[in-house]
Amino acid sequence: MTHPELTRADLRCLAEALAEARRGLAEGGIPIGSVLAVGGRILGRGHNRRVQEGNPILHGEMAALQDAGRQPARAYRRATLYTTLSPCDMCTGAILLYRIPRVVIAERRTFRGPEALLRRRGVQVVVADLPEAVALLREFVAAHPGLWCEDIGETAAARRKGRRARATVATRRRPVRS
Repeated sequence: MTHPELTRADLRCLAEALAEARRGLAEGGIPIGSVLAVGGRILGRGHNRRVQEGNPILHGEMAALQDAGRQPARAYRRATLYTTLSPCDMCTGAILLYRIPRVVIAERRTFRGPEALLRRRGVQVVVADLPEAVALLREFVAAHPGLWCEDIGETAAARRKGRRARATVATRRRPVRS
């Protein structure tokens, strides 16, 4: 089932972002891809190349913006950024800087960036929740937990501790008494 807000152009651009993610994985990198488009016309595409190029800022979204090259402000203000994973703080900052009005996210189960900030700043955030995107990232994280933690700026110990803390809080929930 597809999200009701997704058009054919959205689905095509998400498929291109997923293809970029798979390219990144095939190159030995982290499988996150992105596409920047205006009216369904792709301006730029890219995938996470942090590992391949040893560059800490080459997330998929940043690579798509770089591939698009210099654009007039009006192009960004009509654009949609498609990404296979919820944008991190850095990529969210680029979305806000260029005033990109719409972001379509293939999946956010593996990682959830500051989507609420995007919404508060007027960005339409659409979460497609594509099973193939979820599977791609989950398989990668299971096979390469250290590399994944490096990419999201977290230590493996902190990630394990965070999961335990969330599980503990979930089991401590008490019924509300009136």
